[in-house]
Amino acid sequence: MGREKADSERCLECHGGSGEGQGFSVGTDGKFAKLAGQHPEYIIKQIQDFRSGKRKHEFMKMMATGISDADLADIAAYFATLPPMPAAAKSAQAHQQATAPLSHAQQLYARGDPARKLPACTSCHGENGKGTAGVGPVIGGQGQRYLEQQLHDWRSGSRKNSAGGVMNQLAAPLSDAEIEALARYVSEM
Repeated sequence: MGREKADSERCLECHGGSGEGQGFSVGTDGKFAKLAGQHPEYIIKQIQDFRSGKRKHEFMKMMATGISDADLADIAAYFATLPPMPAAAKSAQAHQQATAPLSHAQQLYARGDPARKLPACTSCHGENGKGTAGVGPVIGGQGQRYLEQQLHDWRSGSRKNSAGGVMNQLAAPLSDAEIEALARYVSEM
């Protein structure tokens, strides 16, 4: 039932029939989130935030306002039951780094940066980016360009719908190079 509703509400056109995202999620713009294996509560919250304007995206706001709460619950449940997002193929550089001491991105993800008061990404997004139900979404395997765009949006304040603005605070001190490295690292989980 959820798949049929996702199809009739046109979710699959951008997010894919298997929740893998379409075209731009793996391309250079990173427009569409991969939803396979995502926590249903997270999907529901994002749609509610698009409806209310807490999260800005004109097309998604239009799509979100047309979905009933009951259909939204079914659609979110459908995407949650799909196999989790597959990791991106590791680059040659990432493969070499896997045998080296922890890369800076791995350190930020696993341990944070106490000098900058940045907690580890694992505290909300869990080991291997699998998320923590009710706290942090699944991000492991998400498209690199999508992740980069979201981190830039959190840092700039153009996206500010995390609880207590925590993602804005955490992204603020990140450099462009750190955002790119973190996005690549997480997409390959």
